Amino acid sequence: MNLAVNCCKLVNSRVNNVYQLGGYVSRRMASIKDYNINWKRPPKVAIYDLGRSGDLGLNVSVKPTDIKNYYQNSKEWEGASDIVKKIFSIQFQSGKEFKNLQREKTIELVKRHICDRGSLEVKIAVLTSNIPYLQKVLEESPRNRKIRVALKETVEKRNKLLRVLRISDYRRFEWILERLNLVYRPQPRRPQIVSRKESMKKMTNNYCKDVIQKKLDAFKAQLREEQKTFYLEKVEKLKLIMEDEKEYGLDQTVTEEDIEEARKKVEELLKEDSV
Repeated sequence: MNLAVNCCKLVNSRVNNVYQLGGYVSRRMASIKDYNINWKRPPKVAIYDLGRSGDLGLNVSVKPTDIKNYYQNSKEWEGASDIVKKIFSIQFQSGKEFKNLQREKTIELVKRHICDRGSLEVKIAVLTSNIPYLQKVLEESPRNRKIRVALKETVEKRNKLLRVLRISDYRRFEWILERLNLVYRPQPRRPQIVSRKESMKKMTNNYCKDVIQKKLDAFKAQLREEQKTFYLEKVEKLKLIMEDEKEYGLDQTVTEEDIEEARKKVEELLKEDSV
């Protein structure tokens, strides 16, 4: 009976020192619940979201009363009636004409001259005008894989052109971001696979760099020591040359200033070593 009581007391004392953690029994460990940490999954950003691609909205407005492309400057258009003008307005045209007019107005924001069609700015403007249209279509039909792939390729092409422009002409790059109301988000580098061969290469390169740096430091220290003896010998030889020139009545090529300059150099080197 006493044995059973002692066993129960021992078990109770053991259980008091044990904490319950997520259904598992572990000794002297705190659970996440003890710290009141609540993790929430971040909201998923849809692929058709404008903020994901970096588009903050084009400053281009296409009204229903706007005229179809390439008809504004025609001579017949000046004498056309109101009914004809209304028929050729965007209101009575297909969605393709609306898209073309929006693209032309976007190109006018960044083109360099009237006939500009091949510059980086124009290519970026064309892709930028296509992205909101693709995002709108994808929002209406999220399972359309063809539009999804086209949107992804268009955004990546524009990022590539922006990256090229950023390297070649940074001021122009900032200007086009402001004109098209864009935010450039560079893609992070892909993580490399850790392998023994690549790691050994990096370790070997680092080791070789350390060895070279140590040899350079030792060589610099050796040159500094030799520099002291060089300037000391220089002071003595300059004094000897000056005395010989005075003794034999020759034109003086060595002055007191040269000797003093060499002596100051020796003092500077000695001070640096003492520090």
